[in-house]
Amino acid sequence: MPYIEWRGNFCRVRWNTGKKNPETGRWIYDSQGGFDTEDEALEYGLDRESDIRNDRYISRRDGAVLMSEYCKTWQQTLDVGHLRKRNVESIIRLYIEPRWGEMTVADIKPSLYRAWEIWLKEQPHIGGRYRGEILLVFSMMMDDAVDDGLRLTSPVQKKKHRRGKYKKKPRERKRNMRIEDVHQLACNALVFWGFPGYVYVWTFAMTGMRPAELYGLRPEYCHPNWPASDPLDDEEEEDREERHEEDMDRYGPDEMPAIRVQWQHQRKEGVGKPGLYPPKYESRRTLVVPRFLAELLEMLIACGGSECVFTSINDGPLINANFPYHYWRKFADGREAKEEFERVRLGQRQTVGSRRPVPELPTVERWKGKRQYLMRHGHKEWIDEDGHSRIATESRMGHELAGVEGLYSNVTPAMEKAIMESLQARWERFVLALPEGWEPPPSPTPLPVDLSGWMKAQVAAARDKSP
Repeated sequence: MPYIEWRGNFCRVRWNTGKKNPETGRWIYDSQGGFDTEDEALEYGLDRESDIRNDRYISRRDGAVLMSEYCKTWQQTLDVGHLRKRNVESIIRLYIEPRWGEMTVADIKPSLYRAWEIWLKEQPHIGGRYRGEILLVFSMMMDDAVDDGLRLTSPVQKKKHRRGKYKKKPRERKRNMRIEDVHQLACNALVFWGFPGYVYVWTFAMTGMRPAELYGLRPEYCHPNWPASDPLDDEEEEDREERHEEDMDRYGPDEMPAIRVQWQHQRKEGVGKPGLYPPKYESRRTLVVPRFLAELLEMLIACGGSECVFTSINDGPLINANFPYHYWRKFADGREAKEEFERVRLGQRQTVGSRRPVPELPTVERWKGKRQYLMRHGHKEWIDEDGHSRIATESRMGHELAGVEGLYSNVTPAMEKAIMESLQARWERFVLALPEGWEPPPSPTPLPVDLSGWMKAQVAAARDKSP
């Protein structure tokens, strides 16, 4: 039963919270003041005791936790991949803690949340998708605060299904990926980057690997070394020994040439030295490659000695090269020839020769301004066009099929061989359409292989196979 006491001109009510201090063993009381009459104070206290009996009560002591403290505690409960954890920590540091850090968890009202949501919409540097991520993280924190007994309800109002006209969400406009455009991208990469760039573009288009997986591809996981060279160094892959035995029977230069996607190159905290981490969604998988790409990979690995198959212009890791800006935009958007450039040094304008002169790169119109990740989308288009099974397609993309279909399905050697042959056939149809006597564009560095002779051999082999 709550009891009443007067403090000056106002009445205060106290009630037993039903909890004991673990150190003293005494009951913990809560109170509220500012009432004009004893009846008002008593009614308030009875309501709080009712909340306690029905497990709805949030004490002032529990709700007084600062958001800055709760952010630290909440981050320690995350059990997600390192990339997701890094993104969540960045959102909390940049947007949630600066706005809510000095407030207690219990004091965040729905009206304050709605005002913050509007403020986020008004920020020109915050896109719609990223804003949704910020609000999602905050909503998760508030839901957990309710579970932790720090709040009675979340201030984030759950969206209700409303009647009315359906409004379609805007989606990025994509164009179908033409092999002629991939060829031009590869030629631009050859001129700007060298032979590794030429192989990189074709590997991207013919495997659909994620960029970070290409950055971290090591020779021991790539044809022609793999699967014999498999180091079995992924301790999180529990069945790697059994998987390796099957790979030895299924893949290889004499069977089906393939790439093993085992790692990706990422930075754990967004800074510092990059490391190898499991691919997104732990989507370890094996990708068969067409014969022409297998030959390109053989030539590239034979003339390299780096830890990664694809290295930067300076033979460093691609993850350090800001690849989307310094490489991909040049391949897709094109650039003018730069033999000389002007600069201002010590207050004087100078004209100096470029340390690395590159001829003009033509623009690939369908890829101008487009991100490189769309090539992964284009690879799936090709696989779908060729009519391959859904389980083989989704497994190749690193996706899992949900439900009974995914449970009962399995990728067979015949399915993989069909993918390999359809990609090879697509390549052969393309080389047959090349102009007579086509020659590859000049490379900024001497080519380690006879690319011109290799292409002529590809054309001759395609003609021999054509009816």
